[in-house]
Amino acid sequence: MTDPLKDALNAFFPSDPVHHPSHYTAGPPCPGCGRPIECIDITRTMDFCLGNVVKYAWRARLKGHPIEDLEKARQYLDFEIERLKEES
Repeated sequence: MTDPLKDALNAFFPSDPVHHPSHYTAGPPCPGCGRPIECIDITRTMDFCLGNVVKYAWRARLKGHPIEDLEKARQYLDFEIERLKEES
């Protein structure tokens, strides 16, 4: 089954596997410009581990391996928790 919204977005914003991969451009439209919000728009200013938590959670249902991506997100969350414990 195809998704008409996804098809329309792909027509206007074609996937670029390096700069704009489809599994990161499937976000909601930006209220200001209408362009789909990309994962990197959210994560670019985060610490590495937290950015990876968001990245893997964001794409969990978009790449065909949701459990694996959520396990990766959990692993990076554990890394961040350990880092914060070591700092305090």
